[in-house]
Amino acid sequence: MKKLVIIGAVIVLLFAVILVLQNQSNSDKLANNPYDTDNLQQPTIDLLDDKNYQNIILPADLETKIESGEGVFGYMFSPTCSHCKAFTPKLMPIAEELDIQIDQLNVLEYENAWTTYNIKATPTLIYFENGEEVNRLVGNADEATLRQFFASVQ
Repeated sequence: MKKLVIIGAVIVLLFAVILVLQNQSNSDKLANNPYDTDNLQQPTIDLLDDKNYQNIILPADLETKIESGEGVFGYMFSPTCSHCKAFTPKLMPIAEELDIQIDQLNVLEYENAWTTYNIKATPTLIYFENGEEVNRLVGNADEATLRQFFASVQ
């Protein structure tokens, strides 16, 4: 019986240590996050140090850019979306190669974006110009389709 209590205590202690380490890791990641809050969902926290998700924009900032009339690429993604996880590593290197700024809006954290931009699925890449939507690409497109999309709006 003593052995069971000791084993149980060790297991509880291990879980406590894991929890503390996870919380410390999250705190470190949240220190300089680009969101307007530290109250983020775990899938978002997990992406904070991912090189493909470093162009995060807040909804108000995206709206300001769109309203300015300049050409804006808004990328609506969710960190829980498997298609986004497959598409973003294709999108960002091509955008960098073509010197295109991609503003990334996390629809998991900012759910109003679904209705604001009439998002039906993620990923969704939208090009705005003169305050209006010009073109939209939905889904995990291949590289050729993505390049064609960029060429059609440039």
